[in-house]
Amino acid sequence: MSKHPSSGHGTGSTIAVNKKARHDFFIEERFEAGIVLEGWEAKSLRSGRVQLVDSYVIIRNNEAWLLGTLINPLSTVSTHFVPEAQRTRKLLLHRHELDGLIGAVERKGYTILALSMYWKEGRCKVELGLAKGKQAHDKRANERDRDWAREKGRLMKHAR
Repeated sequence: MSKHPSSGHGTGSTIAVNKKARHDFFIEERFEAGIVLEGWEAKSLRSGRVQLVDSYVIIRNNEAWLLGTLINPLSTVSTHFVPEAQRTRKLLLHRHELDGLIGAVERKGYTILALSMYWKEGRCKVELGLAKGKQAHDKRANERDRDWAREKGRLMKHAR
């Protein structure tokens, strides 16, 4: 399986990030997928009119589909066309990546989430994460660690 490098997106620019996903889930693997868009959606993405908060992926008929992504249409969308802001969008993955994801979701109980959306060489890409849900105590531990790191930074700053 080819993994998406977590050190940036190369020549592209970030459109949206799903910060809630990193808070609520342990992200174990990352993948890059293309997405099938309509013309008005691409224009809306260029304006940054997208929300990934409740975005997740389902596998149906050996194809990956992105659900819960909200792409708000621009006011300039044609008057005789009614855009569907939260429609199901097809994701483009290689067969071997798709087979690995299907196995992880069906046998191991993983969830596939949309982590971010970005431009790469003029095409819209979605960074997917293979994730396991966090329990409440995991979230509290993360908050405690983050608070301690912040406090430690303050103490070190004042010690100078």
